[in-house]
Amino acid sequence: MNIILLGAPGAGKGTQAKRLEAARNMVQLSTGDMLRQEITSDSALGRKAKGIIDAGELVPDGLMIELIAARIDQEDVRKGFVLDGFPRTTAQAEALDRMLQKKDLKLDRVVEMKVDENAMVERIVGRYICVKCGAGYHDKFHRPATENTCDQCGGTEFSRRTDDTSETVRARLRAYQEQTVPIVSYYRKKGLMKSIDGMAPIDEVTHMVDEALG
Repeated sequence: MNIILLGAPGAGKGTQAKRLEAARNMVQLSTGDMLRQEITSDSALGRKAKGIIDAGELVPDGLMIELIAARIDQEDVRKGFVLDGFPRTTAQAEALDRMLQKKDLKLDRVVEMKVDENAMVERIVGRYICVKCGAGYHDKFHRPATENTCDQCGGTEFSRRTDDTSETVRARLRAYQEQTVPIVSYYRKKGLMKSIDGMAPIDEVTHMVDEALG
């Protein structure tokens, strides 16, 4: 089964993709991770992408499609993939369809994780991690059992992403609304779209994703 998880930044797509990997032997395809891996491995694609990024430019759609095409040709993706973070525009969705068609592959389902903007800002702005082990916490929803001490490793240093401010998060959400929401209509016309409540507790979201996939 090949699927796409759609959702605003912070909606929890990565978490659900990891759960699908474990439960259904699917492979999470995060374009950000794939780009970093290609650059680190110094592949031809990686060198091309690095040159573009170092020049301060956006990686073009064609190169992203090349990256995905190369990855889905690998043996471990034969049982299906979960695309997380791509496509972001209708043009990318159309290019993805053309590439899959050439490989005699298709998308089976697109799941949109719908979120409330104000609640999403609160969710993202409040998060922080343990510097030592990377365990995640939140000012309101998940504080360490002992204040300023990591539950996992006992570390006492924590950090936040510098771009997790209310203003930055709202800007990212606006960009999502403008660029990515039109994809919902595109896939709905194809009969692939299912929308679920991305603000529900994580286990409930997992259950809804399972139901959407059948």
